Amino acid sequence: MQIAVASGKGGTGKTLLSTCLMKVLGEFNPVLIDTDVEEPNAGLVLPQQATSTTNVNRLVPEIDFGKCTSCGICAELCKFNALVVMPDKVLVFNELCHSCGACAYLCPEAAIKEKEHHIGVIEEAIVPGFGTLLTGRLTVGEAQSPPLIKAVKKKKPEAELRIIDCPPGTTCAMIESISNSDYCLLVTEPTPFGLHDLELSLEAMGLLGIPGGLVINRWQGQEQELAALSERIGVPILARIPFSPELARAYMRGQDPLEAMPELRGIINDIMGRIKEALS
Repeated sequence: MQIAVASGKGGTGKTLLSTCLMKVLGEFNPVLIDTDVEEPNAGLVLPQQATSTTNVNRLVPEIDFGKCTSCGICAELCKFNALVVMPDKVLVFNELCHSCGACAYLCPEAAIKEKEHHIGVIEEAIVPGFGTLLTGRLTVGEAQSPPLIKAVKKKKPEAELRIIDCPPGTTCAMIESISNSDYCLLVTEPTPFGLHDLELSLEAMGLLGIPGGLVINRWQGQEQELAALSERIGVPILARIPFSPELARAYMRGQDPLEAMPELRGIINDIMGRIKEALS
């Protein structure tokens, strides 16, 4: 089973919920995958023993100027404007290239070959007693995160339970993170910003055809608008995590949230029960 934990707005509690899911469900030896590759933080709140680091590359074009005739076909083919043909050279913009390979395949002079371009690393670590943590870490300055997200998600496909800690927003990175999941938990908060971005996330989840449910974090009894949205969209509210300064302080200090708020364990178990019921 693959469960994605996502949101529209940042800072709603995705990593809190993801790491607590891992701890509560440790008997299944889960794999937690941090796909917020531009700013991964699941490892900050989990005890871990690093085991390996894997480099990740993607293919970009390389021009053989001895063969190139500056015909311009490659630039015409590229829908992302990653190639600019000039009278005496061809400029390649790696940050715009989507590694489709069309330019190399269709070059009439076979003047283009593909070379590997380093984009980041995948860090694997054991979380003693709970499972495995996989972290994607994008190289500083890289413009595209989906290729690295796709690579880190391919690790450990045999795991019985995979938890995806997604990046915020509804961009390509979030879409790539939640894709092919069995269920999506959308974490939100009872604020105007939280409601606005939640609607965008619900739309993205619906377009991908992934079933999901809502978790309201920092709940203080005010949820009229969220309840109305839940009823209108047909996505249930699975749980409410009460607002707790004690939990916030413990989390900031790197302490175990399950100790700061013992009832959180019961909330996590209820969420998993609702997920299993929905998928059955």
